[in-house]
Amino acid sequence: MISARNLVISFLGAALLMPCIIAQDLSRYRQFQLGMDLSSAAEKADMGPSLARLIHQRPALIQELEWRSQNSLNSPLQTDSVNKILFGFYSGRLYRIVVSYDRDKTEGLTEEDLIESISAQYGASYAPAAKIISSSSSQAYGDSEKVLARWEDAQYSVNLFRFSYQSAFGLLVFSKRLDALAQAAILEAIRLNEQEAPQREIERQNKLEEEKRAAGQKARPANKAGFRP
Repeated sequence: MISARNLVISFLGAALLMPCIIAQDLSRYRQFQLGMDLSSAAEKADMGPSLARLIHQRPALIQELEWRSQNSLNSPLQTDSVNKILFGFYSGRLYRIVVSYDRDKTEGLTEEDLIESISAQYGASYAPAAKIISSSSSQAYGDSEKVLARWEDAQYSVNLFRFSYQSAFGLLVFSKRLDALAQAAILEAIRLNEQEAPQREIERQNKLEEEKRAAGQKARPANKAGFRP
């Protein structure tokens, strides 16, 4: 039978651990919350929502918003370590954040240095034998990078990696549920685009021919009147 003293100790232990659990919020990167809408994220980045790029429009809306340190001197994101952040949105909701750290301002730092610093925010990490896609969803073939360290729970994943093409550190934060939906939508969008490409090319050629005929009809009267054999 559990004694009253043991119960008190258990409750005290849980209370002491609770702040640590709450602090390890893997759904958030700085002031950005995964699942937040585009307008809110743009406002927090000191940017306009209209700056978001349309990547795919169907079967779901996929957009990206890119923040760069040199273009946002007054932004609250202006720090000594971050060079660029790429925000991905699925149906208007933030589903992934790709952080690129400045090479010069992280020079000399080791993987262990970054893991230690990030662990202070997200808790204990592990090193999986895994790779992640760090590039924009607009690219047909994404850059696959090795995960150096990972922090995750059932809903969210935070991944430290190094960009293979520029030797800079990066951090990928994403919602597992929204990311799965976004990746499925992107694959379907690519399939639809490839399927409809021949018909679009026919329509493009027909449009060019129609514009050429219209231009000829417009120029014909003046050119006919002015023609001298």
